[in-house]
Amino acid sequence: MRTPAVHKRPCAGFALVPALFLIVVLGALALVAIRVGTGQQHAVTMGLQESRALAAARAGIEWGVYRALNGSCVGSTTLSLSEAALNGFSVVVTCAATSYSTGAATNSSYVINASATIGTYGKPSYVHRVVSGTFTDAT
Repeated sequence: MRTPAVHKRPCAGFALVPALFLIVVLGALALVAIRVGTGQQHAVTMGLQESRALAAARAGIEWGVYRALNGSCVGSTTLSLSEAALNGFSVVVTCAATSYSTGAATNSSYVINASATIGTYGKPSYVHRVVSGTFTDAT
């Protein structure tokens, strides 16, 4: 007796489901890697800009001390820096003088504040740093 012929259907499309799953998972991993890389790049860029803002504010302090010790400590002045890494920073320098006596000599004490800014407030690229110092012309 012969067994009746059984036609087996091939398992067509069986590998399609795991392949699609693999493509979706790899795509999601690639997206996460890109977002993490972009976030790290932005953090490094902002760290650099923060360092530059601190350098710009310190330059404003030095400029204010020079002006104060040469007799020009008046209110507030805005500096627009245009050289090298500090290009684009705006620095507001304020100076306040107070006179005091030490024996027969009269000296001055200067409080100088420098505020360095780049970018627009509320935007991701905005950086603002403030530095202040107190100096005297006493020797």
